[in-house]
Amino acid sequence: MDVYRLPHGNVMSLPSGRRIDFRMRRSVSSLKIPRVRIRRLGILFGVLTIVPIAICGAASIRSTQLSGYKAVPVHYRPLNKMIMSVNIDGQPANLLVDTGANQIILDATAAESLGVRPSQHRLTYIGLTEINGQLLPMAFVRSLTAGSMSFGSSLVALLPSGARSNLSSRWGDSRSRVNGVLGADILVRHKAVINCRTQFIFLKTDQSRPSQITAFALSEKFTKIPLRREENGAFTVPCSIHRQAGRLVVDTGGFVTTFNEATVKSLGISLQSTRASARFTSGMGRPISIGQFNDLMIGDFKVPAAKFGVAMLPNFVLAQGNTRSVGILGMDLLYKARAIIDFDSMSLFLK
Repeated sequence: MDVYRLPHGNVMSLPSGRRIDFRMRRSVSSLKIPRVRIRRLGILFGVLTIVPIAICGAASIRSTQLSGYKAVPVHYRPLNKMIMSVNIDGQPANLLVDTGANQIILDATAAESLGVRPSQHRLTYIGLTEINGQLLPMAFVRSLTAGSMSFGSSLVALLPSGARSNLSSRWGDSRSRVNGVLGADILVRHKAVINCRTQFIFLKTDQSRPSQITAFALSEKFTKIPLRREENGAFTVPCSIHRQAGRLVVDTGGFVTTFNEATVKSLGISLQSTRASARFTSGMGRPISIGQFNDLMIGDFKVPAAKFGVAMLPNFVLAQGNTRSVGILGMDLLYKARAIIDFDSMSLFLK
């Protein structure tokens, strides 16, 4: 199976998946905490063929100047992880940029070392969330910054070491020092522009200034694809395989693009078995196959013929509110197609 390696990344395996359902149990005082739901998928592969990608692109695409925005650099780690270096209450930390998560999640041990704890003054807890059936505390971050960009204060969910053990491959081992997840709440609030290829995220500071991203992207021959937010917070885009319409979940935290086995079989695409397997939050291992996709369309963008992973995806991946997805558009294809995700115009641009 051909799996793309991002710069400074070494794809040796892919992470175990998770479903995270956030349901607020209680709040304190007048502080209101929204109900949040986060859905996740990851896959653990045993045997992979590595295909490197060289960074290329016009100088204008690499520019760190975008009128009305502040640019924040990101970098890639093994397993195609897009990492943003931040400061949490003045302490340095690394967060995985994950459009599939609805809010910031911190490893509880890392959070404590940063001075972030669930108790605040006389309040025992700010609130509780339920993750995989376990109640977890919420904490309050007084200051979150990245480069010259200040995000202000924020609520975060604290994931203890025991719960994190099921997600550790998603976040990386101790050497990667990834302290948590930067979710869609921050990205949407600041109308972020994520340039998956040039390793910059632009965050809007002048809300009155109209976005120039669409004009720029179209002038550079990108294809514009409408990005839709589903009831549960997931972002999806239209796609078609063999002219059969569907939708893909856009997930920068997903390390490979993966399609649902039942959907692929119904379209008559031949599958080749592999020694690779997928492990989901239930701990159940499922085999991974590969299929040749010759006519995959994402919006009006034709994806070059390629082999993609196919697995029996769990329902929490396929059911996105009232929408039924056919798979996940992961970071491998987003990078290869020079994806630009614009949360202002709610568009995905591919080239």
